[in-house]
Amino acid sequence: MRIAVAGKGGVGKTTVAAGLCLLLAEQGRSPWAIDADPNNCLGYALGFPQDLLADVKPLSEMRQILAERAGSSAGQGGMFLLNPDVTDLIADYEIKNGNISLLVMGVVDEGGAGCMCPENATLQTILRELVHAERDLIVDMVAGLEHLGRATAQAVDGLLIITQPRDSALRTVPRIHKLAEDIGSARMWVLGNNVGSDQEAARIRGSISQMPVIGTLSHYPGLQDDDVFAGASGSNLKSDLSQILTKLKQQLDGDA
Repeated sequence: MRIAVAGKGGVGKTTVAAGLCLLLAEQGRSPWAIDADPNNCLGYALGFPQDLLADVKPLSEMRQILAERAGSSAGQGGMFLLNPDVTDLIADYEIKNGNISLLVMGVVDEGGAGCMCPENATLQTILRELVHAERDLIVDMVAGLEHLGRATAQAVDGLLIITQPRDSALRTVPRIHKLAEDIGSARMWVLGNNVGSDQEAARIRGSISQMPVIGTLSHYPGLQDDDVFAGASGSNLKSDLSQILTKLKQQLDGDA
């Protein structure tokens, strides 16, 4: 299973991505958890030990390494490799906790720094390599899908778009849908989060006509900011997410 999780900031996509990873790990699988959000919160939501997270750095901060790996230099007239060798970067920068491997991608976004094509090409190649590996993969995306290039989109099994029953979140869904269609993502689902009533669930379904709504999650009072699934509320959330994971598997198996 290779799922990219997207949505407007603050709708709960990092929490959902972490929950799916934890559920897969509990099933004896060894998922990749890919943090492609510049906030870099996925490791905390997964409950990774603080000493591990203290040493991890986003690959995007290794700007010189990424540029060199893509073969970019003034002497090459701005040309760069679209598919640089990145195998060692994956091995060097991943951190593991139990069955879960975490890699923090980050984004290359520095004002006044000029073209970031070489660095972004390397980041996209890293993600593409992981997508083609024979392991489960859950990607916590940025809303703009910067890391989801065309080749990656065609290899990912699907895009899970998280939303909430409020205007700003719902307006983002068709934008993500259009971006994903443009780069060739075939399967997309909407998951409603923080849904407190049947009326709010109906509002989400009524606003999303171009994609299936795979389910909704309710309120979970008392969720922790870090290690979200440690308490009773987190356990209830994970139980509800297990039903969403089962539906995703059923739909993907039906397409196979």
